[in-house]
Amino acid sequence: MSVYWDEELETMSRHDLRHLQNSRLRDVISRVYGNVGYYTDKMKETGVTPDDIRTVEDLKKLPFTLKSDLRANYPFNTFAVPMDKVVRVHASSGTTGKQTVVGYTENDIEIWTECVARCLKNAGVTSSDMIHVAYGYGLFTGGLGLHYGAERVGATTIPISGGNTRRQIEILVDFKPTVLACTPSYALHLADEMSLMGVTKDQIDLRVGIFGAEPWTEEMRLQIEEKLGIRAYDIYGLSETMGPGVSMNCECNCGLHIQEDHFLPEIIDPETGEVLPEGSIGELVFTCITKEALPLIRYRTRDLTRLHYGKCACGRTLVRMDKVMGRSDDMLIIRGVNVFPSQIESVLLAFDNVEPHYMIYIDRVDNLDVMEIDVEMTGRFFSDSVKDIEKYENQLRHEIQSAIGVSARIRLVEPRSIPRSEGKAKRVIDRRKLFTPL
Repeated sequence: MSVYWDEELETMSRHDLRHLQNSRLRDVISRVYGNVGYYTDKMKETGVTPDDIRTVEDLKKLPFTLKSDLRANYPFNTFAVPMDKVVRVHASSGTTGKQTVVGYTENDIEIWTECVARCLKNAGVTSSDMIHVAYGYGLFTGGLGLHYGAERVGATTIPISGGNTRRQIEILVDFKPTVLACTPSYALHLADEMSLMGVTKDQIDLRVGIFGAEPWTEEMRLQIEEKLGIRAYDIYGLSETMGPGVSMNCECNCGLHIQEDHFLPEIIDPETGEVLPEGSIGELVFTCITKEALPLIRYRTRDLTRLHYGKCACGRTLVRMDKVMGRSDDMLIIRGVNVFPSQIESVLLAFDNVEPHYMIYIDRVDNLDVMEIDVEMTGRFFSDSVKDIEKYENQLRHEIQSAIGVSARIRLVEPRSIPRSEGKAKRVIDRRKLFTPL
């Protein structure tokens, strides 16, 4: 059986692939110019017209797109097609609480499905497999993205979504799925809960794991493989560009193959915006050259990585990206959800009995991300009863979870107990040790 989903495209010569990319790039620039006010205005501001963009090398003439630009055009003003052509929307969180909204035409769903199917084929998944999809379903792209790709491969799909861990383990034991798709931290949590329940890896039939939506280290990959007896693969994507399926590693495990017939990658200096030479570590930027509803142009992902253009030992010629090494901004990824300190601050500042001095602690307990937020009380409220303080902590916890979609432990602390800074305030202490030093 072929190891490729689409051998012609996945092993295309660099010359032929570049020709295809150039054609698709010209088409997408022509489509957004005049149809998307944001892009039309930005191109006019920089003095660029569609006629100036003929090849991939011309990309650097175009302005960048930021997450803040999507928020500023919330919800649908960056769409390049009328709403009667949009068959689905997904969304992810933003720094102000506004979601960044992503639209899909019927053809966009088809492309997304194809990309995820390619990724699954990278891992050797076939119609003989049963896939346990424990990513969240809903506006989050993870669950439905893997679901559609799994069905396209022909695999039996279990849409269990997240949570209810003991039930998940029962299904792993009883249904005997062969592929697990979830966040890497949840995979380790499943393994730990299995141990507590007396379930061994010999009682399940998993052989492959498809993990993404949060940063994870090589050490975590080895732990997952040992505890579950599987081969772990890294799938990458962003809600804004499509969802999972933008790239994934193959059995050679020497980088994640980017579906670059659909997504043009660049590596830039995050400070200057200058395009860096091949092999440089920098911020990953994508241009979507086949998407219809939301064809992002030079979208800054804030993810730090590097690209490798040499042919992989698997035979694929698609460019490979290193596992993401970190981020060029302060966004936190907690249990697969994007969280910004400014979101938390916005909630805290709406309450009267706390000061604008807080510290966020992120840790990993039993292989799941946990967050604690220490907040200073006002001097007046500090003198209130313990019962009143606990009630207030519960109110804060509820409001923060509603705002960011992630639970946190709230601890009200006495005035002046949180260290001050004369320079840039340090609001986050992340103890998870997610990234291997460069």
